[in-house]
Amino acid sequence: MRFEQLDVWKRASRLACDVYKALKDCRDYGLKDQMTRAAVSIPSNIAEGEERESQAESARFLYFAKGSAGELITQIYIAIEIGVIEKQRGMLLIKEVKELSAMIAALIKIRKGSVREDLADYDSEPRT
Repeated sequence: MRFEQLDVWKRASRLACDVYKALKDCRDYGLKDQMTRAAVSIPSNIAEGEERESQAESARFLYFAKGSAGELITQIYIAIEIGVIEKQRGMLLIKEVKELSAMIAALIKIRKGSVREDLADYDSEPRT
């Protein structure tokens, strides 16, 4: 499967765009740079891992994506606290990052062979 077909990659790419939009008027350029880099790193590492030759290499890059998700969550909390992002918008972003992190974790298990791909629910939209 191509990375462009993965819902987790599509959602992570959308999240990166949402982070850019949320920070459009931010004058704290250091925080803005850190947050946009972390946000872009998530779908970028998913894509890079899926382009690798082995399941182990794919899992390695998925770990990087998951790490960037944790980094972004931390930065969003800070941005809320210092008034860079409105609390409600920030909490929605955090919720999405946490859902993506869970999807990435499930995909890591698949790539490492601990879950059969046909039984996994890693690549589906959350049920509401």
